[in-house]
Amino acid sequence: MKKTFVILLICFVLLSLVPGCGLPLDSEDDSLQKVLDAGKFVLGLDVGFPPMGYTDEQGNIVGFDIDVAREVCKRMGVELVTKGIDWDTKEDVLNDGTIDCIWNGLSVTPARAKSMNLSDPYMKNELIFVVLGSSDAKSISDLTGKKIGVQSGSTAKETLEKSDLYKYRSVSVLAYEDNLTLLESLKNGEIDCALVDSVVAYRYIFSSEAQFFVLSDSLGEEEYAIGFRKNDKKLRDKVQEIISDMKADGTLGNISKSWFGSDITIVK
Repeated sequence: MKKTFVILLICFVLLSLVPGCGLPLDSEDDSLQKVLDAGKFVLGLDVGFPPMGYTDEQGNIVGFDIDVAREVCKRMGVELVTKGIDWDTKEDVLNDGTIDCIWNGLSVTPARAKSMNLSDPYMKNELIFVVLGSSDAKSISDLTGKKIGVQSGSTAKETLEKSDLYKYRSVSVLAYEDNLTLLESLKNGEIDCALVDSVVAYRYIFSSEAQFFVLSDSLGEEEYAIGFRKNDKKLRDKVQEIISDMKADGTLGNISKSWFGSDITIVK
């Protein structure tokens, strides 16, 4: 009898370690409960990325992503806490637990999908080239030998360095900490061209007194998503559920209209 009991106990332990047997694996996922218990949801962002998330003239962090996140937190019953991070080391800050998510125009890439638990895409974006209105560059072919600015740690930098423009036209790539600094450098003539997200570029151009020109060529379309730690499935799913509800009841569309003039979100 004792021998039989020992064998049964060993079998139970082994079964509990096999996926699909014993206790469910997601019982160890306390990501949502931690946020609920703490009463706060910490959002990491690049504070120089208007209109998605940035610091305004009064020192407040505002933006489309911030407004959406604030409504998500309201429905989740927790406080939104925003934390500026270095975009170049964003994955490290996420994985060490400093923040609960990266939510600030985070472009979807295969590498990011592998290292993070991404939400469904919520907006489309395009990588565009911006030059001063006085520039002689009217297309990508005119950028040979030019200085092109990008944000450090961005998909714009990664995409540019893989492009034929970088490989065959002797362009110089200068990396900047954030997009506002990058576009200001363009305005001041420190670089010849800026490769930036279209949502950022058009917002900046609209509010600037300087004259700019957007080249007809682009380096492709992207989609934005929210990045969570790889194992934080319950928190990711709850945020996704709320965003989907906001799309259905019109709240997400209204937030989009307040920033872009129309509902440009792609949430299903």
